[in-house]
Amino acid sequence: MKQLRATDLHSVYGEKTLLDKVSFLIETGDRVGIVGVNGTGKTTLLNAVSKVVPADSGQIETPNDYTIGYLQQEPPLDENKKVMDAIFSGAQPVFQLIRDYQAALAEYSENPADEKRLSRYTRLEQQMTQQDAWLAESEVKNILTQLHLPNLDLQISALSGGQRKRVGLAQVLIQAPDLLLLDEPTNHLDFDSIAWLEKYLANYSGAVMTVTHDRYFLDSVTNRIFELSFGKLYEYHGNYEKYVTAKAERVSAEAVAEHKSAQLYKKELAWMHAGAKARSTKQKARENAFAELAAQQGTRQVEGEVAVNLGQTRLGKKVINIDHANLAFDQLTILKDFSELVQGNERIGITGPNGSGKSTLLNAIAGQQPLDSGVIEIGETVKMAYYTQITEPIPEDKRVLAYLSEVAEEVTDSDGNHISAAELLEQFLFPPFMHGTLIRQLSGGEKRRLYLLKLLIQQPNVLLLDEPTNDLDIGTLTVLEDYLRSFAGTVITVSHDRYFLDKVANKLWIFKGQGAIIRYNGSFSDYLDTYGAPTLDVKATKPVAEVDEKVNKKPVPKKKKLTWNEKQEWATIEDDIANLESKISAIEEEMNISGDDFTKLADLQKELEQTNDALEAKMIRWEELSELVEGGA
Repeated sequence: MKQLRATDLHSVYGEKTLLDKVSFLIETGDRVGIVGVNGTGKTTLLNAVSKVVPADSGQIETPNDYTIGYLQQEPPLDENKKVMDAIFSGAQPVFQLIRDYQAALAEYSENPADEKRLSRYTRLEQQMTQQDAWLAESEVKNILTQLHLPNLDLQISALSGGQRKRVGLAQVLIQAPDLLLLDEPTNHLDFDSIAWLEKYLANYSGAVMTVTHDRYFLDSVTNRIFELSFGKLYEYHGNYEKYVTAKAERVSAEAVAEHKSAQLYKKELAWMHAGAKARSTKQKARENAFAELAAQQGTRQVEGEVAVNLGQTRLGKKVINIDHANLAFDQLTILKDFSELVQGNERIGITGPNGSGKSTLLNAIAGQQPLDSGVIEIGETVKMAYYTQITEPIPEDKRVLAYLSEVAEEVTDSDGNHISAAELLEQFLFPPFMHGTLIRQLSGGEKRRLYLLKLLIQQPNVLLLDEPTNDLDIGTLTVLEDYLRSFAGTVITVSHDRYFLDKVANKLWIFKGQGAIIRYNGSFSDYLDTYGAPTLDVKATKPVAEVDEKVNKKPVPKKKKLTWNEKQEWATIEDDIANLESKISAIEEEMNISGDDFTKLADLQKELEQTNDALEAKMIRWEELSELVEGGA
């Protein structure tokens, strides 16, 4: 069994200590997931282990024949090479062996009588056999096919960022090193590619260390978790579910002294316990709901009120009306006679294979991409914020607090309380000592988090989110997801993150390509269980299909007048809604004072879910009746 031993790794960036005397041991078969808030040193740790950017001090010890393969967030690839040549141009021993063999073969073919050339060729041929290098080319083709990049004649310069990431992933996988270092490997991967990668790593003979925001991927792949916080490394043994349990115990102990900061944890923990008696795939997904909270709570330095409770301007009945929209972009049909009425408080997830036009639709809704025909009408009360994949230019010489204060020095939350920009930064995982930090000293992920907060403090009532999980850490995603739960507006998000879609979307638009879009009511996990991973369907003839998770219902003709019973129902329904809202507030208050009585918390959580369901049903019924009333009944 081969080992990598790291001892007292220490790295400093500006005024921030990223690694503070960090030590650990990696053995064959380890599957280590690295979690922590953006800017805590996750990539720095991978750079130190790989020696791409060595730590300021400390040691990495390995056997002499120990090999490391490193997938960086932006793989260094030769722009002028074709895909296959770029993969084999790496410095890894197997690639060097293939290049040496090809050179020796060429020299030997020129002069077969030269004994030195024959000897070198024979020796390298034996090494190719010993190291199974003959299989490398066919294995690369297989890997690239699984990653949906089979065209090996493309030049690297012609590839998108996502395609380059997949080439880099193929490059490190084909090495089969003793240790695989993977920095956000699921970014830009389709669902079937992620599923393939999970199976590949499950059977991998070496060790793996990965930084990823994909919580389902972490749960499937890891058997150890390293949590980085303020330079310290906290190690948790076992799979991701065991990490959740251990982290919950740690946070629960801290919550005795810091009651306020534990409220969100208690709710999530109660949710986990409520589903413990009947475990299934869905129950396991619910248990993991607590997991994402753990990463952003590294030490007491970051413990605090993490619920972002911003008010929103009132949103009218008309939000977004897409009417017979047609759009083609770069010879790809995006929309084909697509119509949809988006209403208030809807949670729509847009997903599907890469290249099917999901982001282009968001651009069209945001007014950044004109339609070929048809219209997109935006309601008069809509105040829209668009979180794009590319961050707007941020002045590098500004300080964090000053940048945010330019938008608003304070905002009002949904309860009417005033919150300063500094308090908002703390709630969004920027501790006080970072408020005076120059923006150029932030990590890429921290800049993305600051950009997101800048959008949210403008207090929009419609949010467009384009792949928000690609650059945000698990802790920030937790805050965002909790914010979206209470967001009194409409959310439309493009995402490949299965967990994020499950948590924030209850209605899906699944792009299949060539204008084919499936509408699905329900969670994305339910869709995957029933229909499998969505793939491009270039032969699709019907541009819009409809699928319901329960039953395909025939349209019911609208009634024009209220019945006597409906008139009685309309007279009391607003009081019913108010009573349910009061009941929810009372349950939440009781949960806040229930301490660590997890049995009571579980009962209260169940009651809260039932009351929320009842409220949702009443609100839907109110909408139905109000339409009849407005129609002149």
